[in-house]
Amino acid sequence: MAKLILCDLDGTLLRSDKTISGKSAEALERCRAKGMLVGFSTSRGRANIVPWEAQIQPDVLICNGGASVFYRGELIYTKTFSLAETRAMLSAAYDACGDRCEMTLDTVDKIFWNRKEDKSTVYSNNAIYDDFRDFHESAMKICVQTDDRDKAHEIASAVPGCDMLPFSDIPWYKFSAAAATKEVAIQFLCDYLGLEPSCLLAFGDDHNDIGMLRFCGTGVAMGNAIPEVKAAADAVTKTNDEDGVACYIESQL
Repeated sequence: MAKLILCDLDGTLLRSDKTISGKSAEALERCRAKGMLVGFSTSRGRANIVPWEAQIQPDVLICNGGASVFYRGELIYTKTFSLAETRAMLSAAYDACGDRCEMTLDTVDKIFWNRKEDKSTVYSNNAIYDDFRDFHESAMKICVQTDDRDKAHEIASAVPGCDMLPFSDIPWYKFSAAAATKEVAIQFLCDYLGLEPSCLLAFGDDHNDIGMLRFCGTGVAMGNAIPEVKAAADAVTKTNDEDGVACYIESQL
């Protein structure tokens, strides 16, 4: 039996309408009742998961793709760009993609967006507007609207050791410190809690879930996952809109 269950959010625990079904919530609660820890492992920052955190009350939060880890509400791990690196990345994004380049930026407790109007409440209903021309906080993650890999490389090259990953469902790239990955964060968490990776069960669907699924004892790909995730997984469950997380858990209890 797993000692910790980690779920990615978008495309995994969240349905397409960005809700967690009652069936999925109940399945996770049954796991907690059996003594398992329950956690989110997401590219979203903590400020951008408030409704789902309130609904599930996870024991563990791995946010910003591994740049921050919370255990029962306490911040126990961070990996950020320095302020100088953050400003260099923002400048490089404008140079590569132009003055109308759209970006979001996460710090440990806030999300910023350089779109002033018509912000997507599906993505974030509490983003703070900033034009990123004179930014004064260290970023955990920067996301840039582009599907041009060459431009993404140009942005990443502004800071040594910068990692970049595309999103499979939107034309954006995510930029973070190379060590800010889900698998690195999970290794820290295992050391902190005294858990073996073999005791972990993880669910995911996208590029930045591959390392997590390989690292954990059992990695499960969603039915809607990209082919690379399915190839890295130990099992494939139903899609996020078919409560794939709950279906797999119920098959194991």
